[in-house]
Amino acid sequence: MTRADAADVTDAADATDPVGTTAGPVVRRAIRAVLRPDLWKRPDPWKRGPVLTALALLLGLTLLLHASVPNRIGNLGSLVETFLPWSGLFVPVLLAGALWRRSASAVVALLLPVTAWLNLFGGLLGDRSQPGGDLTVASHNVGAANPDPAGTARALAASGADVLALEEVTPQDRGTYEKGLARAYPHHTVLGTVGLWSRLPLSDTRPVDIRTDVGPLARIKPADATTAENRALRTTVATGHGPLAVYVAHLGSARVNPRSGFWTDSRDRNAKALAEAVAAEPNERVVLLGDLNGTLDDRAFAGLTSQLHSVQDAAGDGFGFTWPAGFPVARIDQILVRGVEPRSARVLPSTGSDHLPVAAAIDW
Repeated sequence: MTRADAADVTDAADATDPVGTTAGPVVRRAIRAVLRPDLWKRPDPWKRGPVLTALALLLGLTLLLHASVPNRIGNLGSLVETFLPWSGLFVPVLLAGALWRRSASAVVALLLPVTAWLNLFGGLLGDRSQPGGDLTVASHNVGAANPDPAGTARALAASGADVLALEEVTPQDRGTYEKGLARAYPHHTVLGTVGLWSRLPLSDTRPVDIRTDVGPLARIKPADATTAENRALRTTVATGHGPLAVYVAHLGSARVNPRSGFWTDSRDRNAKALAEAVAAEPNERVVLLGDLNGTLDDRAFAGLTSQLHSVQDAAGDGFGFTWPAGFPVARIDQILVRGVEPRSARVLPSTGSDHLPVAAAIDW
């Protein structure tokens, strides 16, 4: 209907309007509202919100195909996978937009990311722990800048862990940790910046070469300098069920900067070397404790996750984020096992470190 036709209809309403009544203006307003040209040009609910629909589909495809997001530019794939669980927060935002726009297509498109997210992370919702456990292991990056190493040692000694791994132990704080943990743990070993304290005897302790140093200068570095900078060790814990191989590792840092994007070169190199060391481990029972500086969704850890499984995934409560301690957004402190059964996993209360400690009870 054209604008002229609408005017004719309005005039007709005026002509039939009884003199002295107020119905005429009401009828005219109703006719104009119905005959507004823009009303009839509005798309139906399936055509509204095309941008919201596209964003919902993109989110779903990212969740489904995250392993295919390329790493060639700024390690984008690893960056996406590091914070992949948080992608679920986009769903309620997009849903609110879809409802506001009354877009049926956007609402339906959101079924894809919801289904994909639940498939990836739905199993982490809720408590998966079970009672029991023959041995409790714990790990903590105590932080080189920790203002209270003595208090951290006391808190860890009170955790009840049978085996305790520490990362980022500085030379100036090493004595504080050894003194604070001596009563609870009669056995301990420290190699470089990583150490293990245990209620049970230790043997066959040695450094693990995770290729922290590369290039020609690394080959001529003196042995004492190499030991001081060591960031991974392997030892055997004598348990009542037989020997348990325990690895402690602190992998290289990951950084985000404008020039190189998500920089993970040293961490990825360390992860690959550590995976090779675990693959060569003859003991079928293995526990890996440490700060891996990455989440296990990151493809960089495929070599480790193909051999070991996470205690948090198997027997934790929720996601178990550990960093940063003030407002944890990622679990980069890990306990991985092989040949033993996780019974429970938990994040311990904060200390003076920027990481939260983690603990797990395991069974045979």
